Amino acid sequence: MKLFGSSGTRGVVGESLTPEFVLRVAKAAGTVWTADRVAIARDTRTTGEMFVNAAASGLASVGVDVDDLGVVPTPAAVRYCESESIPGVVITASHNPPEFNGVKLVGDDGIELSVEELERIEDHILTEEFDVAKWDEVGYCRPVETVNDDYREELLANVDREAIAAANLTVALDTGHGAGSLVTPDFLRELGCEVRTVNAQPDGHFPGRESEPVPENLGDLERLVRATDADVGIAHDGDADRAIFVDEHGETISGEASLAALAAAFLEPGDFAVSAVNVSQRLVDVCDDVGAELELTPIGATNLITRIRELWRAGENVPVAGEGNGGVFFPNYRLVRDGAYIAAKFLELVAERPASDVVAPYQDYYNVRINIEYDSEAELTAMLNAADEYAAAADATPNTTDGYRLDYGDAWVLVRPSGTEPKVRIYAEGRDEARATELAEDAEDALRAAIADL
Repeated sequence: MKLFGSSGTRGVVGESLTPEFVLRVAKAAGTVWTADRVAIARDTRTTGEMFVNAAASGLASVGVDVDDLGVVPTPAAVRYCESESIPGVVITASHNPPEFNGVKLVGDDGIELSVEELERIEDHILTEEFDVAKWDEVGYCRPVETVNDDYREELLANVDREAIAAANLTVALDTGHGAGSLVTPDFLRELGCEVRTVNAQPDGHFPGRESEPVPENLGDLERLVRATDADVGIAHDGDADRAIFVDEHGETISGEASLAALAAAFLEPGDFAVSAVNVSQRLVDVCDDVGAELELTPIGATNLITRIRELWRAGENVPVAGEGNGGVFFPNYRLVRDGAYIAAKFLELVAERPASDVVAPYQDYYNVRINIEYDSEAELTAMLNAADEYAAAADATPNTTDGYRLDYGDAWVLVRPSGTEPKVRIYAEGRDEARATELAEDAEDALRAAIADL
């Protein structure tokens, strides 16, 4: 796909993402979809309203009515699409910085579109083939104001509310100024938790911290956990489809460890789990211990969703899927990454024992991640060529499902281009931190040498 990456399409506003482009995406989607009504939602970014207006205009121009959901978490928008049996357009750049925005497309089943469906829409965008409506057949827009309340009520009905309430948990919460600010604090209080918040006012400038819930951005949350003697800390990204945790000592838990803990709790023998090619050995070990099968895909939610649906069609059960970035699927509940639901399922575990104990069996590996930005296609091509040569010369057989993954038994390294940003990402993991760092830095040296020669 030329326009859609591993999780929709994103870009810097005014540069690679413009209202004109979003208008065309909406016109193309409205042309391909048979629906006469489409939902539009957004996160808190300052440019969200502008892009909602562009998308609404595009849909109306091809004769489609619009339900404007306002600022809601992505999983709340997905729930609305499923309940109303209408497709949706979500204006969000998820965890990206505030100058970014993006478009995510959802089907009338409440599931992000498959690669094949996105390609059909992309063809119409590129050829500008749109079913423009006559003047008296254009669509209209109406606001819908109950989406967050309905979403929260459904969450409450689908978690172990009594067990969480009985544990009398104190929870520190950092919603990162995103859409989760409008739902998760109240949701956790209704679960019976004592909630302390930071960065919880909706603000698309993200003044308190950057949107991505990675350890270097969670210092405020770690301090809040320690200051309030909280049992656990929870952090979201901009559209609240992720949850990252901080233990009772104020230490951030890696997304790989929390995913492994959740998988161990909810997988049974014969089940399937789905993850991406950068999967941690932690999840591999859990699946082996449980007797579950692990399926690997290219990185990105779209690819995981596609594989889960294929397994469903084959009659397989997929209770847990996800990546080590805090984005966990519980497909039997809903096929979407849902930060509030992930948080509640983790609280079910913390209700029984401390957060540090929950993840203790999955703390044996060290992870290193390096991003190399590029400014031109020539630089990208040079780095990918260098990665190919590096993999070919390595003392390991490359897995090329998505980029180049080299497994060495005690550690592994993966090099792949980002699907959402102009970066090549390097991931490494090992039982020994020095070993993982060495692998990552060796790969980085090879790629940087390639662009230095241009």
